[in-house]
Amino acid sequence: MKEEKGMEWPPCVDEYEKLVTRMNTPRVVIDNAVCPTATVVTVDSARRHGILLEAVQVLTDLNLSIKKAYISSDGRWFMDVFHVTDPNGNKLTDESVITYIEQSMGTIDSGRTNGYNGLTALELTGTDRVGLLSEVSAVLADLQCNVVEAKVWTHNGRIASLIYVNDCNSGCPIEDSQKIDRIEARLRNVLKGDNDIRSAKTSVSMVVTHTERRLHQMMFADRDYERKPILNLGSDSPVVTVQNWAKRGYSVVNVQCKDRSKLLFDIVCTLTDMEYVVFHATVNTAGDAAYLEFYIRHRDGTPISSEPERQRVIHCLKAAIERRESKGVRLELFAADRQGLLADVTRTFRENGLNVTRAEVSTQRDMALNFFYVTDAIGNPADPKLIEAVRQRIGLGSLKVKELPLACPEKAESEEQAVGVGGAVLLSLGSLVRRNLYNLGLIRSCS
Repeated sequence: MKEEKGMEWPPCVDEYEKLVTRMNTPRVVIDNAVCPTATVVTVDSARRHGILLEAVQVLTDLNLSIKKAYISSDGRWFMDVFHVTDPNGNKLTDESVITYIEQSMGTIDSGRTNGYNGLTALELTGTDRVGLLSEVSAVLADLQCNVVEAKVWTHNGRIASLIYVNDCNSGCPIEDSQKIDRIEARLRNVLKGDNDIRSAKTSVSMVVTHTERRLHQMMFADRDYERKPILNLGSDSPVVTVQNWAKRGYSVVNVQCKDRSKLLFDIVCTLTDMEYVVFHATVNTAGDAAYLEFYIRHRDGTPISSEPERQRVIHCLKAAIERRESKGVRLELFAADRQGLLADVTRTFRENGLNVTRAEVSTQRDMALNFFYVTDAIGNPADPKLIEAVRQRIGLGSLKVKELPLACPEKAESEEQAVGVGGAVLLSLGSLVRRNLYNLGLIRSCS
């Protein structure tokens, strides 16, 4: 029997150990022929807690859209089928991307991170207010901290931010304990403001985790799901229901909401961190709507056991979906990076009464690529004249208004007609889960 390509075994490894390794290594198949509108990614692997999240994370970190998915586990084995497209809604044709998916999913590890080595991570949570990001940026600039990467989420009047910095002068991580203490103290004072003495939190760490998963964990620990929403989301608010299927020992979670990037990641991330295991699931999108169904249990194999727990799952999943929602006008900044750039830009927002509801800051070589979602001070759409005035101050060529892309109903409808293994098995929400359970002898056939 030939060894797998690229896999070399030390002389001391016996055949049994090789077999165990092969059995526990995920098998990844990427097919562009099965579905006319999407690339089908199939993953077979031994089941363990968190492995579904890792698979979804690989896809979403590449900004791929998951249009459909079928997830099923049988005993100690599980299978995932994902229908994915690139950010432009096309199949995956870049061989480097396909190779990366195969290699990453073939070596899935729950310790995967974003890879921000050589940076110091700042974690901040507190009460959101107009100009808070500007104040935080000003403090970091004053303390000679260079912001290399950052993500900021706001939800229900709370803010969570993960900021990666290094020393402006040396470009090295900040390791001096006295400087770290100063950073923590000053940021804590900014977050406290006049009315957040108890809940404002700051921490400095050299340990790097997956940024977006950590933001979910920070907001979950801050209990943002228990707070009243600042804005009325109206008909766009997600609908989440949870029911127990007592006969089979599952809790069934149904989610209906507006489709968007990384939706499945946000939901699976929350279920995983709440110590639930997804045994079966289907994901279906049509136009700009998403329908998801999950069959879950606790890690000990039991379903949801009480009404308070059921309500908590509903509130937590709604919060997970809403945290990443795009509230406001999207502004994209592309400019030469320099010390204090973020502080200057956010100060201009603050001076013009713009509130940042979400932000992502990144640097590529000597350029800064940042985006901000902004509203007026009370959460309403910002005045276009005000936006234009801000652009004039920052630079029309550097700060641009970016409209959000709309989903393409035609592609969604044509994907419904897909044939073959990847297409036929994903025709309607919930049907595959029930079919799989029937095949396993867990439910009766319905006429």
